[in-house]
Amino acid sequence: MNTVRVHYEVGQTALAIVCDPAYLDTVRGAVHSARSILESKISEDPFFGTTFEPYPPSKDDDRLIQRMCQASALADVGPMAGVAAAVSVYVTEEAVLEGCRHIIVENGGDIAMHTTEPSTIGVFSGDEKFKDIAFLIPPTDGIYGICSSSGRIGPSISLGNSGICTVFSKDPILADCCATAFGNMIVKGDRDEMTAASEHISSIEGVDGCVCVCNGLISICGTVPEMVRADNDTSLITSIRY
Repeated sequence: MNTVRVHYEVGQTALAIVCDPAYLDTVRGAVHSARSILESKISEDPFFGTTFEPYPPSKDDDRLIQRMCQASALADVGPMAGVAAAVSVYVTEEAVLEGCRHIIVENGGDIAMHTTEPSTIGVFSGDEKFKDIAFLIPPTDGIYGICSSSGRIGPSISLGNSGICTVFSKDPILADCCATAFGNMIVKGDRDEMTAASEHISSIEGVDGCVCVCNGLISICGTVPEMVRADNDTSLITSIRY
């Protein structure tokens, strides 16, 4: 399989992309298209870009905006909670439509992927006890999402104090919104809070499972990929808003 890893930035968006180089032009074009859709919506209605509450979609909204609104309602967060994965999945879907069969798009810890071979995805929690954990993702059946939120790592807003909250779903935008909601729920980071939050998030329709790391503890609920050890390289962490 012929793939390359590239870093691509446009404005506040910083993507790590693994795919066949033949599709890089498609990928770059899709990044600009996704940003145009988002920027147009925010320009028309700035409240969409700032609210922390679910936001009702309009029938005139682009499908990407509608998907963000629908996912945010399920997770009970604002639509911009899913913005990073919205870009990731838009890019991934456009590449797949052009014939790409193996692509991973990571946008500040929020991943959309469509793969034909196993992939190892590292998780950066900032916790020395779990510094080398990763997940072994088998070849995907369609698009798959792995999204994370942290109260301690990265620039994205979290109302909690988790090391990392990660959600797995076939809907990356839903995974992103749920990861934000998950992170918001982890304030004390004790066993009971992590357990209750994990059970709630994994019960949301469309979520496969979730993992939380905080204060030397780990909580796993639902169906998650096999956990393995890996030498995680923190220099690969991207920093984004959308």
